Amino acid sequence: MMLAGSGNPAYLSAMVQPISAQPHGVAAPAQGRLTSAILWGAAGVGGLALLAAAALWFHYGTAVFFEMIAAGVSACF
Repeated sequence: MMLAGSGNPAYLSAMVQPISAQPHGVAAPAQGRLTSAILWGAAGVGGLALLAAAALWFHYGTAVFFEMIAAGVSACF
């Protein structure tokens, strides 16, 4: 069974339209800058968390550090 018969060329010409590669109004470089900014921000927050953990480790020692982490985890759950 044919979906569109050969007697209806208007149907076929309306269905075959080019699709643009990029949506209108959205620039690709801006999207790349936003992604880069998000990644740099996440890396910065992760670095600060790692630095804070190292500072607590050196200040309080290993036993107190692990007890503080365990108390924090148990307080969340």
